[in-house]
Amino acid sequence: MNKQKFIDKFLIAFMILAVFKIIGIGAQLFHESFWSVVGTLAIFLVVAFVIMIIITALKDKEQNRKNSGKRGSGGGNFYLEASLFDRIRSKYEELAEKYIADKDYKKAAKVYMNLLQDNFRGAKTLEEGGFYNEAAAVYLKKLNNKAEAASCYEKAKQYKKAIDLYKEMQQKEKVGDLYKELNDIHNAHGYYQMVVDDYTANSQMVKASLIYSKKMEQPEEAQKILLKGWNEDKDAFNCLNNYFANVFDIIKLEKEIHKLYQKTPSYKKTIYLEAMKHEFKKDPKLQPVTRSIAYEIIAEKVGTRSEIINELKYFNPDDSVILKDISRFKTGRNKMLRN
Repeated sequence: MNKQKFIDKFLIAFMILAVFKIIGIGAQLFHESFWSVVGTLAIFLVVAFVIMIIITALKDKEQNRKNSGKRGSGGGNFYLEASLFDRIRSKYEELAEKYIADKDYKKAAKVYMNLLQDNFRGAKTLEEGGFYNEAAAVYLKKLNNKAEAASCYEKAKQYKKAIDLYKEMQQKEKVGDLYKELNDIHNAHGYYQMVVDDYTANSQMVKASLIYSKKMEQPEEAQKILLKGWNEDKDAFNCLNNYFANVFDIIKLEKEIHKLYQKTPSYKKTIYLEAMKHEFKKDPKLQPVTRSIAYEIIAEKVGTRSEIINELKYFNPDDSVILKDISRFKTGRNKMLRN
């Protein structure tokens, strides 16, 4: 088949398809609004007109080539077809971009979905235009993308629809958040508690405490879960550090530091020492108690862990004498080991 015949046949096929498409658009009047159908028809007619111009231009070009005696190779048909479809696709892209520039997002989305067969870009265009319900429907029905659909329903404040999808995806915290938006505190806390239970089962005590404090507004429960993590060696340092961070009254914090230290077993005292380094810097009023505890831990552990002597400098940052004492201790220790 030469190029001229290919173009003629393509033109005939396109015209037949155009007729069927127009009939199909007309049939939409039975289940869509009049103006929606008119909009779809307008888009199709514009695109059809553009395609006709391209085909006519190619036909004239090929006729001129034929009249001038130029002959293409047999493989020319492939390149002609590729060129034709690339140009048509390019026109579709330009049309969609024009609609977006004009803020006509629905028409742009129709071009992407109906003409370019790109449902994802169509959905994103609807979302960009603020048509969240329509975008959610495309994500859900055409792309089976529940996460994007739920996000769009959430933006549309269709919280119940979003909740159903988040439940299917087992996103319990999001379910709790949306129940909270609906002022359904009972259900919100029920799902937040599930999240807490999941975190504690995986020894993620700090994350569990944040759900209690930030989402459920139960700071006492948050402290309990952090204390549990500290006592059960589940991310012990971070639990202890966060426990102290949640005590805002300095006098009360000083008492808590002292009280917890009294209950700390020997094997965890080096962890407690690390926490004291943080608390020492927090407030000058905490320095006496944290320094005292640090000295006690260092004195207890220095016999088996000589390097712990270096920790003294954190509790005496401006004391040059203690740095010399540390140096002398290390020198004497090394000599003793050599002998």
